[in-house]
Amino acid sequence: MKKIYSLILFITIISFYGSSQDRIIKTTKDTINCQVKEIGDDEVKYTQKDFRGDLIFGIDKNKVSRIIFSDGKELKLMDSMFDPAQYKDQHKNALKVGFLSPLFGATSFSFEHSLRPGSSIEATLGIIGLGSNFNGNSPEGVYLKFGYKFIKSPDFYLKGMQYSHILKGSYIRPEVSFSAYSAKSDLKYDYYGNLISGGSSTETNTMFAIMLNFGKQWVIQNRFLIDWFTGVGYGFGNANSDNPFHFAFLGGSSGSAFAITSGLRIGVLF
Repeated sequence: MKKIYSLILFITIISFYGSSQDRIIKTTKDTINCQVKEIGDDEVKYTQKDFRGDLIFGIDKNKVSRIIFSDGKELKLMDSMFDPAQYKDQHKNALKVGFLSPLFGATSFSFEHSLRPGSSIEATLGIIGLGSNFNGNSPEGVYLKFGYKFIKSPDFYLKGMQYSHILKGSYIRPEVSFSAYSAKSDLKYDYYGNLISGGSSTETNTMFAIMLNFGKQWVIQNRFLIDWFTGVGYGFGNANSDNPFHFAFLGGSSGSAFAITSGLRIGVLF
């Protein structure tokens, strides 16, 4: 009797494992009960018991969230477009300088760090006075910018598609700006050219802005980059003159909150 019970138990175990199946969980949460045969670079291949054994089906890996095997082990998959492993050999940081900013009375330095494919953060420090004194008022101060960059993904996907570089592409960057500087006020004259103010005085300006920037960044050989952007937003603060130029942005004074900005940066990746 013991031999018979052992035989029955053996047959039961074999039947259980023979009928157990793998489960492919799609990104849509649908489940495919099957036997996984192959996991390739682009496709998962499998068979199903309701069809003959030599008929092999395939599904794009980007449509699969995870695979639960019959032995209980689980394998998670990720869209190749947003899989960090696809970009492990690319530099994730960039140091940039405003190419034309010294011509407008300040020199800017920016640092960008990639958080994940399609997203990065950026901070900018501008040293006001380190540049051409183009309007003769000898400004001194700093400005700061902090932004979160959303790098545009393609409008449609092809199998195995990914970013050519994790920091490359068109983007939208919401940003907050702060500018604090002192400058000599201009001598004032009346309509007839008579001097109203006997001499210049120093004025202190503190300005803020909330901007939405649109731009594009090019990466060359995973080492150099060019970044161009323009933006619009709201400016506000304490401006002691009607001059709308606040180094970090233009506008936000003279009775209007409208502000604009633009820039061209060059940099290196590391």
